[in-house]
Amino acid sequence: MKRVCILLFVLLTTGFVRSDAGAMREQDPLTVNSNTISRRLENDRVRVLEAVLKPGDKEKTHSHPAYVIYVIAGGKVRNHAVDGTVSDGEFRTGDVVYRDPLTHWAENIGDTTIRLVLVELKK
Repeated sequence: MKRVCILLFVLLTTGFVRSDAGAMREQDPLTVNSNTISRRLENDRVRVLEAVLKPGDKEKTHSHPAYVIYVIAGGKVRNHAVDGTVSDGEFRTGDVVYRDPLTHWAENIGDTTIRLVLVELKK
């Protein structure tokens, strides 16, 4: 056990293993919300996701880098920030929205299915 701890310490301090790697992976929308979010395209510059939230659907907490949303089909949404802030809003079909990086979860509080294309920007 002592050898394992020493090895893990060496790997962490040299950068071979990131201490937050598991947490980041768990907050990937594709991982935690695979029933509502799918990958449409990914390359070294962008990742394009499609989100489909039926009435009453609630996402799990996840993170995005800076990203752009294109609203295919709008509806009413409640956004929950990790600091406890809750805000209600509405996506309108055809809207294009830019968002800075965030960690949140959302729920469809309306009676229509919301369809979004999310374009996550990579550095």
